[in-house]
Amino acid sequence: MEATTRSYQAVPPEAVDALRPALPRLAEDIIAAIARDVPGYSRALEGVFGNVVRRGVEIALSRFLDLLADPEPDAREARGTYVELGRGEFRAGRPLDALLAAYRVGARLAWRGFVDAGQAAGLPPAVIYALGEAIFAYIDELSAESVEGYAEEQSAAAGESERRRRRLVRLLAAQPAAPAEALRTAATGAGWSLPRGGVAALVCGTGREGVPGEAELDGGAARLARRLGEGAVGAESFGAAIVFVPDPDAPGRARRLAAAVAEQTATLGPTVGWEHAGTSAARAAATHRLAVAGRLPGVAADGPAGLLRAEDHLGHLLLRADAALCADLAAARLAPLAGLADGPRARLTETLAAWLDRPGQVQAVAADLAVHPQTVRYRVRQLRDLFGERLEDPDARFELALALRAR
Repeated sequence: MEATTRSYQAVPPEAVDALRPALPRLAEDIIAAIARDVPGYSRALEGVFGNVVRRGVEIALSRFLDLLADPEPDAREARGTYVELGRGEFRAGRPLDALLAAYRVGARLAWRGFVDAGQAAGLPPAVIYALGEAIFAYIDELSAESVEGYAEEQSAAAGESERRRRRLVRLLAAQPAAPAEALRTAATGAGWSLPRGGVAALVCGTGREGVPGEAELDGGAARLARRLGEGAVGAESFGAAIVFVPDPDAPGRARRLAAAVAEQTATLGPTVGWEHAGTSAARAAATHRLAVAGRLPGVAADGPAGLLRAEDHLGHLLLRADAALCADLAAARLAPLAGLADGPRARLTETLAAWLDRPGQVQAVAADLAVHPQTVRYRVRQLRDLFGERLEDPDARFELALALRAR
């Protein structure tokens, strides 16, 4: 700004009186040149936008001469004209290139017009050269103001889009389910088409101590949704990174999902109607928590497991639905083992689990435990002493098996 001010100061204020009469004709010439030379602006200069541009050109020329007369004060209202032009370009869906090109066309015409007016008034060559430098410095200022307006509008639009996306995902994930009309309204606001083929929730992260917080979960879900495409929408919701995947059972969809999450642990809930999307999200999130804690068979807690399906782990989800109840069940049904020393308790617990899986199959149990069949018979006699008739009762055996899995 200091360099620009020096450019204005290099033009003597008295030159302004020689240049001001050229403004009306110069404004018309600039408007005509913009319509002719800037692609995409010939039709845009009609109607309201055309009036705005015309007014902008007139203000720009007048403001330029005012700055030559007094480089210090500058009207905020005039500056706002070019900020608003930048905003208007974004709202019209046009890139900023056209507006900046229009400024360059205007600068070229202004330079020619003011040179002609200055020569006609007998201004010294040094003043005319300084005038040219001031014009192009001024156009740089206008361009910067419009760039600022464009960026502000772009940022505001992105922020509003993100807010609507998060609201939609949180309503879809809500339990109890949000009213269908609220979901429709949120989907319309976010530009999301309600899927006819059902929807499934994909959870790719959950917030816990020492792991990503809300902003990172939200960013991760949004990036994964963009990578998946095909109408996927994602955001942080209720402490998890959730992506809702429309029509997840479509041909090839499972393969693309698995490829997208191959380097992380992600869980897919059941396919449901969009009105019940929260059910899918709750199951996917519960499965994800078990997976990252290493509480699912064959899933390590310290490495990416790829795509897991909640439907494949319903039994574990049921057992973990009430942690306190599970703990009480394990403590009550396995109480006969509690008084043993650690070594014998571990061996008998292992044998009990194998025996319940293959009741009466001594050879198979021995193979599972890698011990001699006689060792199995000995341990089973110990278990009969501890548990009595419960080893023969189907209901009691079922509860013992549940207790062992719930430990």
